[in-house]
Amino acid sequence: MAASSSSLVSIEASFSENLKGFILAVVSSAFIGSSFIVKKLGLQRAGASGIRARSGGYGYLKEPLWWIGMITMIVGELANFVAYMFAPAVLVTPLGALSIIVSAVLAHFFLKEKLQKMGILGCVLCIVGSTLIVLHAPGESSLTSVEEIWELATQPAFLLYLASAIAIVLVLILYCEPRYGQTNIMVYIGICSIIGSLTVMSIKAVGIAIKLTIEGSSQAASFQTWVFVMVAITCIITQLNYLNKALDTFNTTVVSPIYYALFTSLTIFASAIMFKDWSGQSASSIVSVLCGFIVVLSGTLILHSTREKDPASVTGFASYHPIKQLELVQHVNDHTPHLSTKLSLSN
Repeated sequence: MAASSSSLVSIEASFSENLKGFILAVVSSAFIGSSFIVKKLGLQRAGASGIRARSGGYGYLKEPLWWIGMITMIVGELANFVAYMFAPAVLVTPLGALSIIVSAVLAHFFLKEKLQKMGILGCVLCIVGSTLIVLHAPGESSLTSVEEIWELATQPAFLLYLASAIAIVLVLILYCEPRYGQTNIMVYIGICSIIGSLTVMSIKAVGIAIKLTIEGSSQAASFQTWVFVMVAITCIITQLNYLNKALDTFNTTVVSPIYYALFTSLTIFASAIMFKDWSGQSASSIVSVLCGFIVVLSGTLILHSTREKDPASVTGFASYHPIKQLELVQHVNDHTPHLSTKLSLSN
């Protein structure tokens, strides 16, 4: 009887944490999706009375509407970061696709960018897939210190994944990039996606450390906390660098769905190994989550294939989420041709 009661409490606590993560992820997508629209409105207003951003103008920096959009994006990024403190990556990461729905719907009403019937279908598929993921997402084990996270990160299974990821990335960078980088889209996207999965793992570790610190168990003195911080920074810089190369070389409508699919798949796989997300889950729950992800991916693909090309620019800061990175970095690159390096560290 006591064991049954304890199990029930554990399930309720897990559901509560997942619900917090879900709400934060949705709020994040809402803020980030709307931020692109608000900033574009600011850019249009600034461009009407001066040099447009795509021509090298910076008049938008004096436009309050653009700054409102920028603040909105920052709030969304913070909400996304906090979401990883409460819910597993398998729940939070796919929900980033909802930002596309928000921006598409708002663009239809405020920017007069027509949302086609197939685009509406894409929105519906994203919502249905996200619902499936939320209903069947696994609970997360309770962690009480960053040392426990370190043990998870140094277990043989995850070390094998880490070594394999690094080896593949080195092969892609040192051998494949010079030979096939300009012709094969999977070179740059492969690097971004593999590094991106490690980015999310380290970001989640840092988020949990911050959460524990806020709850009264300071993790600042643990060297593992700072190792995760340094890994997160290194991975984010590398990821953005090669994402930028992919966007400079290939069409965004091709890059975005492939990147989203590979990044999210590898992130779910890495999280399942490191945090054992699927431990104790039934086969039906696992299949339901995977089906939900496939439905979201299909909706994302349809949405991107029906979106009109965006002639305006938005500049801001990048997230570690693929959809948000793609929209942001593409905006910057398309409309700052006078900069020799743009956002990337490449030649």
